[in-house]
Amino acid sequence: MSKIIIKLNFLTLSLLFIYSCGGGSNSPSPEIIEPSSFPEHPLFWEVVSPSSVNLNEAKLNTAFDYAFADGTFTQSAIVIKDGKLAYERYRGILEGEIDSISNSTNLDVETLQFLFGDRDQQSLSSSWSSAKSFTSFLIGIAESQGLISSINDSASMYITEWANDGRSEITIKNILDMRSGLEPMCFDFVNQNLRVCQNQLDSGSGGDIVYSDDQLSGCINRNLAETGVIQPWYSATEIYNKGDFKYSNCDTMILGEIIFRATGQDVQTFADYQLFSKINIEAFWWKDFVTSGQSNGNLLAYCCLDSNARDYAKFGYMLLLGGIWEGDSLSYNSYVNKIRELEYYGLQFWKICAKSPDESGNCPENNFIHSTIGFDGQYIMIDFSRNIVVVRNSLYIPILNLSNERKMKLIPTSLDSSNWILTLPRASGASANSTFNASVFYDLVTQAIE
Repeated sequence: MSKIIIKLNFLTLSLLFIYSCGGGSNSPSPEIIEPSSFPEHPLFWEVVSPSSVNLNEAKLNTAFDYAFADGTFTQSAIVIKDGKLAYERYRGILEGEIDSISNSTNLDVETLQFLFGDRDQQSLSSSWSSAKSFTSFLIGIAESQGLISSINDSASMYITEWANDGRSEITIKNILDMRSGLEPMCFDFVNQNLRVCQNQLDSGSGGDIVYSDDQLSGCINRNLAETGVIQPWYSATEIYNKGDFKYSNCDTMILGEIIFRATGQDVQTFADYQLFSKINIEAFWWKDFVTSGQSNGNLLAYCCLDSNARDYAKFGYMLLLGGIWEGDSLSYNSYVNKIRELEYYGLQFWKICAKSPDESGNCPENNFIHSTIGFDGQYIMIDFSRNIVVVRNSLYIPILNLSNERKMKLIPTSLDSSNWILTLPRASGASANSTFNASVFYDLVTQAIE
């Protein structure tokens, strides 16, 4: 193992969060509310043959051969049809992927095989930004229970630091839709703190806040962006206006703090008792690296939920059922209906094309499905019309060298001094690209329907 750790020193991560998914908080500490108990609801997928749910196995094989080809960096993929597990596949790193990563990172064959070798149905995957969709649904649960009065209320009811300035006009719904109007944050390596992102590349997929030990405080202390002017982090040519969509990891971090202040529980605790245990999910959220905050660190509501593909599928299937679970009191149909009404992005969910784009790059026949999406290709795809859930995850290993806790501490070029979420290919710092395309994969899956 020591040999492996030494080799990890060569890994370069300095440019990583140009592309990333994307509390020591200032928050008051609410009275901790003990979660109520409820009956256990064990759930295990019934594994069936594809033909029993009207799927052609040969065509499914074709779809999965595409998804698991060398160069896709796929770890796991499964298909749930009519509430049953019809197909699944798992694998570790392949020869071409080893060559691609080692050429970019100086990690040799032995190291990569050690880190990303055999994978099976118990192997954890990282959600990356798919966690945003879980956080959103927890907001929906809190609203249905009256712990949050309405998502249309001002967020300053909970983020009281915003109560006496223009930020008081920001609603929880604005934040859920990534239309808060707050400046995106990036890490300043010179001053070692969060600052406003400088350009579009900086702001990338939500801003690179992961380098900060205290991610929440920087997100809370943001200012409203000036409107009616060109903002470099928004566009080099287009004027930014209040309410424009801007993907922001900080916005979801704020949602996690709202859950904490409204319920007295961090997102992990609230999810464990109000969602995960009801549908028999094991999932583990990461925190930032402060020792105070919500719970010896602030839960990273915007990313970094570890679970396995089968459990991710349970979340997707619960949504497919309309937020209702068999034989239990879990029923959040109203919130799921809001998700289904999305035009493109909202409530921390995406609407994506379910078929390969046509020659003009458009979605044929407006064939859309709903999905969570995370960095490096994490998907929970929900097809309400075809009664299908498809999950896909990339190769993953949690690096817990600094401690045994899931607490984010990224030190560029020194993984042996870091706690880090290492997915392939891009979270390794490699220049390699995955050949996996979610729309192509899903299109091939639907072609198997008989």
